[in-house]
Amino acid sequence: MVNARQKQTSYGAVDYLSRAVLLKAFDAGNLENTVNYLRYLQQQSPNQRLLVLWDGASYHRWEVVRQFLAQLNEEQPEQEWQIHCVCFAPHWPQQNPIEDIWLATKTWVRRFCGLAQSFARLKWLFEWFVQNATFAFPKLHMYGEFSEIK
Repeated sequence: MVNARQKQTSYGAVDYLSRAVLLKAFDAGNLENTVNYLRYLQQQSPNQRLLVLWDGASYHRWEVVRQFLAQLNEEQPEQEWQIHCVCFAPHWPQQNPIEDIWLATKTWVRRFCGLAQSFARLKWLFEWFVQNATFAFPKLHMYGEFSEIK
């Protein structure tokens, strides 16, 4: 019998203005998928400049990601960059609102995992909850109010 481990990595961000969770599934958290996720965020907010606050995952800081951002932002001054990424303090998930969303989602999925007879259904439960729940954690309000940057 083969006991293959099934897994999935989900990248997620919270749109600070709409409170929508922008979820995208990938097979792994790595350089290529990090760049693909940044492209996905751009597609979700066309004609907007993005400020991405993220954790210190190693693949967020590697040269390939920096090269993508440099190419995207070209020679523009910092205040005109299409995507500006800022890292939270190292090892401090208390700063990151998505951590509360992951915890709430995993807790919900654990409650109902008995209904999922397959990994595909378990993934569906996870994605359904993220897309349909209303999140109002205090961390979502700790950064003040931002206006749309055009």
